[in-house]
Amino acid sequence: QVQLVESGGGLVQAGGSLRLSCAASGTSFTINAMGWYRQAPGKQRELVATTTSGGSTNYADSVKGRFTISRDNAKNTVYLQMNSLKPEDTAVYYCNAEGWDYSRVLRESFRSWGQGTQVTVSP
Repeated sequence: QVQLVESGGGLVQAGGSLRLSCAASGTSFTINAMGWYRQAPGKQRELVATTTSGGSTNYADSVKGRFTISRDNAKNTVYLQMNSLKPEDTAVYYCNAEGWDYSRVLRESFRSWGQGTQVTVSP
């Protein structure tokens, strides 16, 4: 089982910055893709940014030019640098990882979620 632990959320004023981190841990696994999603009150969870093991990235239009996703493959960690934050960025941010789990006899695909970290941007 692959577990994700997030950190770095908090309260910031509009225009400020925050950096989120998410570390994956488990017995034996490889990760193909990692990413960040967010869910605001009363809204569905939405994609923020993703990155693959090959380094390709994808961003929601609403965060392009302000957020940067990066990944340390050696540490199985993904980061989200958030700049020029806006009140509409307020949400719970969830880390996601997909890959292969080799801890059992047969290889199994996995998709794991972190517990979420609150990001609040005040006007």
